[in-house]
Amino acid sequence: MLVSLDIRDILIIDRLELAFQPGLNVLTGETGAGKSILLDALGLALGWRGRADLVRQGAELGEVTAAFEIGADHPAHAVLADAGLPPSDELILRRTCATSGRKTTYLNDRRVGGETLRALSDTLVELHGQHDDKGLLDPKNHMLLLDSFAGAHADVTACRAAWRALSSAEAKLGDARDALARLAEEEDFLRHAVAELDALAPQPGEDEELDARRRLMQASEKIRDDVARARQALSLDGAEGQMSDAVRWLDGIAEQAQDALTEPLSALGRAMNELAEAQSGIDRALDAMSFNPADLELAEERLFAIRAMARKHGVSPDELPRFRGDLASKLADVDQGDQAIGALEQAVADARAAHAKIATALSAKRRKAAGRLDAAMSAELAPRKMARAVFQTLLEESAPGPAG
Repeated sequence: MLVSLDIRDILIIDRLELAFQPGLNVLTGETGAGKSILLDALGLALGWRGRADLVRQGAELGEVTAAFEIGADHPAHAVLADAGLPPSDELILRRTCATSGRKTTYLNDRRVGGETLRALSDTLVELHGQHDDKGLLDPKNHMLLLDSFAGAHADVTACRAAWRALSSAEAKLGDARDALARLAEEEDFLRHAVAELDALAPQPGEDEELDARRRLMQASEKIRDDVARARQALSLDGAEGQMSDAVRWLDGIAEQAQDALTEPLSALGRAMNELAEAQSGIDRALDAMSFNPADLELAEERLFAIRAMARKHGVSPDELPRFRGDLASKLADVDQGDQAIGALEQAVADARAAHAKIATALSAKRRKAAGRLDAAMSAELAPRKMARAVFQTLLEESAPGPAG
């Protein structure tokens, strides 16, 4: 039922709140009192077609909020489910209208489209007037009436759920086919690129390592001679020999000098140890600087090949292994595409069969209810002096859909 109607800046209404009670609510008044304005406001909230100049003069935005309470078996729940909206026993429709004519709709504070709003309004409000026959001529109402008479609410809900499952399965199949088609167009590139990357086999961090080795080898050509001369200066022919001679000479006269040479000899011992450590470090540096010129050429060739490959694919050298993995994954999708598509096709077939089974059972329930409805209507027509009138429910098969 309609619980409340809140109107702001609509036509001549500044602000109006109406609260309705269970049962019959009647609004009366003289012509021009504004009864039709309330109907226009409700129509705005429900998405009905109406006059364009609804915003009150001097205001920039008009707004109408209509609150409804619905039961557990109300057909509005099916509309909510079809629109992907959460179920609720209370529906708060809020619609704004700007002076430009632009309208925005919210359902329980979630923005919804006009199609969803109109589908909801068909289940929430029945408008009776001079053209009541229009409702009787709408086939959608025929189906609702028959399902209501048949007590088929649960069946229709199950049918809608099965249709959503079928639509989802078909969408997944369509997306998979489109993705496979795009990958198939790239198949030659994928195979060539993966083969190139496999042949090169770049490793994470290899670019930095090769660059460092290359720089060291290039620098080694310039500095190795100086390092070698430094090593020679520290050898037995240089500092080591002179320090050894000094230790030998001082050692021979240490007793005669009593304690005067103890500290110098100790310092020379420490210096000899430091000298040995320096010699070892220089030896290691010389070993690192010893290389075959061909090694420099090979390192440069591989470094340039890795960087060229990275530029070709628009990634950094360190990203090449991951990039190769992505391409290989796409290629695997191509190779396994038929199998994946087959599984999705089977899922669509299963979903279609499930929907068809529910829809077939629902159709049978409707056919059975149609005969009972015709008999019930005939029983009602005779006492109303319409004994010759004929009421007949005709069922025709239609394309599969949410309602069967």
